[in-house]
Amino acid sequence: MRKLLPLITKDGSHPGGRSAMTCRFRCGDACFHEVPNTSDNEYVGDVIAGALSRRSMMRAAAVVTVAGAAGAAVVGSAPRATAAATGGHGWGHGRDKAARGLRFTPVAPNTADQVTIPEGYAQNVVVKWGDPILRGAPDFDPENQTAKAQAGQFGYNNDYLALLPYGHGRQILVANHEYTDEILMFRDYDAANPTREQVEIAWAAHGLGVVVVEEDRKTGKLTYVPRHHLNRRITATTEFRVQGPAAGSDLLKTSADPTGRKVLGTLNNCAGGQTPWGTTLHGEENFNQYFANSSRATDKRYGIGTGASERKWERFDKRFDVAQEPNEVHRFGYIVELDPYDPDSTPVKHTAIGRFKHEGATVRLTRDGRPVVYSGDDERFDYFYKFVSSKRMRRGSSRADRAYNMTLLDEGTLYVAKLTGDSPAIEIDGTGKLPKDGEFDGSGEWIPLATATAKGAVSHVEGMSAEEVFVFTRLAGDKVGATKMDRPEDVEPSPRTGKVYIALTNNTNRGKTGYAAADEANPRNSNKHGQVLELTERWNDPTQTKFAWSLFLVAGDPNDPATYFAGFPKDKVSPISCPDNVAFDAHGNLWISTDGAQLGSHDGLFGVATAGERRGELKQFLTVPKGAETCGPVIQDRRVLVAVQHPGELDGATVDNPLSSWPDGPGTYVRPSVVAVWRKDGRDIGV
Repeated sequence: MRKLLPLITKDGSHPGGRSAMTCRFRCGDACFHEVPNTSDNEYVGDVIAGALSRRSMMRAAAVVTVAGAAGAAVVGSAPRATAAATGGHGWGHGRDKAARGLRFTPVAPNTADQVTIPEGYAQNVVVKWGDPILRGAPDFDPENQTAKAQAGQFGYNNDYLALLPYGHGRQILVANHEYTDEILMFRDYDAANPTREQVEIAWAAHGLGVVVVEEDRKTGKLTYVPRHHLNRRITATTEFRVQGPAAGSDLLKTSADPTGRKVLGTLNNCAGGQTPWGTTLHGEENFNQYFANSSRATDKRYGIGTGASERKWERFDKRFDVAQEPNEVHRFGYIVELDPYDPDSTPVKHTAIGRFKHEGATVRLTRDGRPVVYSGDDERFDYFYKFVSSKRMRRGSSRADRAYNMTLLDEGTLYVAKLTGDSPAIEIDGTGKLPKDGEFDGSGEWIPLATATAKGAVSHVEGMSAEEVFVFTRLAGDKVGATKMDRPEDVEPSPRTGKVYIALTNNTNRGKTGYAAADEANPRNSNKHGQVLELTERWNDPTQTKFAWSLFLVAGDPNDPATYFAGFPKDKVSPISCPDNVAFDAHGNLWISTDGAQLGSHDGLFGVATAGERRGELKQFLTVPKGAETCGPVIQDRRVLVAVQHPGELDGATVDNPLSSWPDGPGTYVRPSVVAVWRKDGRDIGV
């Protein structure tokens, strides 16, 4: 009998696993505000009618049926997992060999202020906040920051990562820069009175980054190429084009943009996805926190506050003041598309995929070449969506083909998921105890919300016009009775099986008075550890509206009976809490990064087999430094890439009182960074 990997005693950290500082700057203390979804999922009432009574709404006449479809930069050496920590000599040897791709000695839970990796692996920091990536950008000088400099430097708090092929030993790295933490960026920051320069630096530190990276073929090390012509920064002031059924709507028109088709900036970009046509998708998540002085019921459903915002941006640009510009907030909360191969291209916001707190978006093609996009709404008790395009992808690579493919996500049908368990309700008691059939599982359906065509759009939701559905998508989900989930975050279809995996991070309000109780898809009240759901669409066809589902993982301490690892023996797995981002490797293993883990260890990256006799075997590959979250990730044959987000973001931390010294050591600013990990012997990861 092997021993479980050791847990670490909790140290009184902030509820939810995150520090209070992270909650404050990342999501505007979302978990401490009223849950936006107060619906009973039967009616919307007069919310939209009241908000839109000042104008009439036009309905589309056509209805379309969508059918068939640098070593030195890393402080300290990584501690090695020992035989005692990993349960002896079993994993990776003889009959007990792990799944291919996961044959490494798992990292033990720890609280080291570094990126901890398995024995036999090496790492380097690829690029850090403030590194100059554009021509003319200065070297990073944290004591003399300017908005102009930051606009040419790698942004803050890297989250989603993508690596695209470029040739000659080079790749294109695309990164989200989700949010800023001004307390750790500026010495003596006064949150009540930020300066204009600090605000403009923050605008420039948000958004997206594109940077060419070069690999050392002898080691696997990645380094970024400064000032390459493809390097690019997208910020909170970059011009975007609005496309799809809500483009030009009265709901999107502002005094600065009476057309409703041009938006400045993208905010709180969390996860994302790559498209088969060579672009990247980026989700606008907690956009609500940047806006102030709202009084509308529609805004309340999106968590937009009635008073001043945390960063006080409304003092410097009236578009962040809902009282002055009521429609500006309607221009955020979409999926953004970027062409990293064309530094002169205008990025796009796609309204047909709906407006909500998109964690990200991932694409799967139908058999006839139409993209299907999956996206979770990262809020307690919110929903899971998919969009099925009615247009087929062009396989060419010409500029015309690429331009056409960037319109694929503007026509099609948007759906929301409704899940039904197959066990009697009495067997789901909120403790996480498995029902008598031994599995949390059931069936579900995709409920159509609206369809967009080249000629117009039509709503499938009674009482809502099509443009209302696309702008107030949460309200549409409320009305059709979508299933309230435990923070649906990143989503990834398996490239081998087509099954869709959804990370549900946590929901400590589940089962509390006034909130939805546990159900079979969300089986634990006060759910602080989260779960991963596996969804199988009928006939493995993503255009179908029926699906089966089961919980693949129910996270937490394996000693807790309310955990489940796809039936794999729980004394042979790593403890995991709060799954967030997910990705697949070439062997079909699912890799999971965590956010706010509540088992006493730092957040980390885990690999888990999804098929075969090792299905459910979960092993920890790395942990991140103090206060950090594991983001990204990218899993290649010979390299793993992670974004180390908000290192040192712990309660009481400031520039003068840093609580982490990563990545550059004592006496330096803490800097979010991208890290590459590879095998020292040059072989593939985990084989």
